Amino acid sequence: MIFSEALGRLEGLGRSAAALLPGLAIAFVLFGLGLLAARGVRAAVRRAAELREASPGSASVLGRIAGGVTVLVSFLVAASVAFPSVSAADLFNLLGIGGVAIGFAFRDVLQNLLAGILILLTRPFVIGDQIRAGSHEGTVEDVWVRATVLRTYDNQRVLIPNATLFVDKITVITAHDKRRLAFPLTIGNGDDIKTARQVIVEALRGTEGVLADPAPEALVTRLGAAGVDMTARFWIDPPRRRDAVDALDYAISNVKEALTAAGIDLPYPTSQVLLHDQTEATDGDRSSQREGWPAGKSPPRARWKVLHEERDDREYGSAERGNSVRKGDPA
Repeated sequence: MIFSEALGRLEGLGRSAAALLPGLAIAFVLFGLGLLAARGVRAAVRRAAELREASPGSASVLGRIAGGVTVLVSFLVAASVAFPSVSAADLFNLLGIGGVAIGFAFRDVLQNLLAGILILLTRPFVIGDQIRAGSHEGTVEDVWVRATVLRTYDNQRVLIPNATLFVDKITVITAHDKRRLAFPLTIGNGDDIKTARQVIVEALRGTEGVLADPAPEALVTRLGAAGVDMTARFWIDPPRRRDAVDALDYAISNVKEALTAAGIDLPYPTSQVLLHDQTEATDGDRSSQREGWPAGKSPPRARWKVLHEERDDREYGSAERGNSVRKGDPA
C-alpha cells in the first residue's frame, strides 16, 4: 500500500517534470539569446561612451552596467517562461524586497554608484580637467563608479566619493579656454596713479603668456595704510595650473622691475612705537606732553599730580598744599 502510493507520487513528479521540459528548453534558449544581446548592448554602450570622450575605464563601467541590466531582464523573461505559475510581477516583487534590504545594507555604496553613473552621463567635467573640490585640487585622471580619481599638483592620488562631487560645489578650473589672474600691489601716496597704471599695463603687455585681448588692466582698490592699494589683472590661455604659475611669476617680476625703473615707490607697512620711562614732568599730561592725544576741553589730569595732591592733603592739609604750589611746586 505504501509502496504503491510512493510510486504514484514519483510518477506524478515525472509527469510534472516532463511537462516543464519544453518550457525549460525555451527558457534556456531565451536566456542564451539574452546573454548574446547583453554582449552587444555592452559593446554598443561602451562605444557610445567613447564617442562622448569618456575614458576607457568609464566606458567599460557603463557597458558592464548596461550588460548586467540586460542579463537581469533576460533571466526574468526566461524564468516566466520556464515556470508559468510564477508571474513577472511576483519576480519583480521579490526583487523589490531584496533591493530594499540591499539598499539599507549598502546605502553609501549605492549612493556613490548612482552618483558615479550620473556624473558619467551628465559630464560636469571630463578626464583631464583640473577641478577644485573642498580642500583638494588637481587633475581628473579617471571616474570610477564609486569614486573620482584626482591627481594633485604635488603628484598625490586622491579618491573623492562620487556622492560628494555630485552634491557639493566643485570648481572646474579648465572649463573655459581663458582664465583671469590677478595680484595686489601698493604704490606710494606721493606717486602719480595714472603713471603707475600706465607702467603696470605696459609691463603686463610685454609679459610672456599674457593675452592682449582681453587687455590687462590695473585698478585702484583702496587707500591703504602704507599707500595706494592696486590690483593688476590679466588673462592667460590655456588656463592650466602650470601656465598660471608661470604667468604670475613673469608678470609680478616684470611689474616690479618696471615700477622700480620708473621711480615709483613700493612701500610696505611701517609702525612707530613710543616708549616713555614716566620720569618727565609732562608724562600723562595731555595738554603739554610731546606725543599723545589732543588735550580737548577737559583733558584728564596727570596721575602723578593727583597722587601728589592726595599725599599733601594727608600730610599738610589743603592750606599747606596751596602754599607749596605758590612757592613753585608743580601743580
